[in-house]
Amino acid sequence: MTFLVTIAALAALHGAPPQGGWTWTLYEDGPLVLANEIPDTPQLKAILECQPGAGVARLDLFGSTNAGIATIASGTATATGESEATADHQSVALRTDHPVFGQFLVTGALDVAVGGTHQAVAVPAAHLAKLRRFAELCSG
Repeated sequence: MTFLVTIAALAALHGAPPQGGWTWTLYEDGPLVLANEIPDTPQLKAILECQPGAGVARLDLFGSTNAGIATIASGTATATGESEATADHQSVALRTDHPVFGQFLVTGALDVAVGGTHQAVAVPAAHLAKLRRFAELCSG
C-alpha cells in the first residue's frame, strides 16, 4: 500500500494528469463557452464556443490535430464541415439549428471523423442541461 501511495505522490510531483475531476462547465460571461475540463487546470478535452445569438458553435477537440473534411455524427444525423488544426487541437464549426446539433442535445454524444480518425464527445446526462442552455443562448 505504501508503494502505491509513493507512486501516486511522485506522479503528482511530476505533473501526471489526475485520473478524475473531468467535468463540463458553462461560462456565460463574454463569448459563451462550454468546456470539458478539469477545473482550475489547463487540461481540456473539448470546448464549444459561440457568440450569443450567432447560431454557430465552434467545437475544439484537444489531443487531435487533424485538418480536412470532417464528418460529424450524432444519433442518425450527420454533417460535413472543414476541420482546422493547430498545434494542440482541431476545430470544426456547427450550426446550432442543424439536425446533428439537435441530436447532440438529445443524446449527448457526438463523433468527429477526419481522415479515418474519430474523436468522440460525450456529455453525460447530468450535464445535458448545460449543453441545452449553451444551445439556447447561441441560437438567440
